[in-house]
Amino acid sequence: MLKPRLVALVAAAVTVAAGLGARAALDGAVAKYAGDLLYTLLIQTLVLAAAPRTRPIRAAGVALGVSWLIEFAQLTGVPAELSARSSIARLVLGSTFNPPDLLCYAAGALLGWTIHTSALLRRCGDTASSVITRRSAAAG
Repeated sequence: MLKPRLVALVAAAVTVAAGLGARAALDGAVAKYAGDLLYTLLIQTLVLAAAPRTRPIRAAGVALGVSWLIEFAQLTGVPAELSARSSIARLVLGSTFNPPDLLCYAAGALLGWTIHTSALLRRCGDTASSVITRRSAAAG
């Protein structure tokens, strides 16, 4: 069985690849909003890499909160100033507040929560079915 931290790091790498792929393959608003959704999903995978036992709702909430915090910080002009000096800052902080981004971040958190929850349910289901199988074999 794979370690949760490793799974989270692989998911982070896949998310970055998906974001870069979206930028390369898609145009305009579709690429931008796909990137916003994936941004929050990436933050959630990083939360899970740092704290693998984090519950799905908490990981999604932290990712959404960080995304919104960064978006609202763009109202101050500080991210724009930092973005003008650094490509990395531009990728991480953005530069201009855009209200629709908030909805995309929520969609990313919801997607992350859904994936995380379904993975846990699958894992719990596998565990429960193996326990039932063992009990049936022992009883039989």
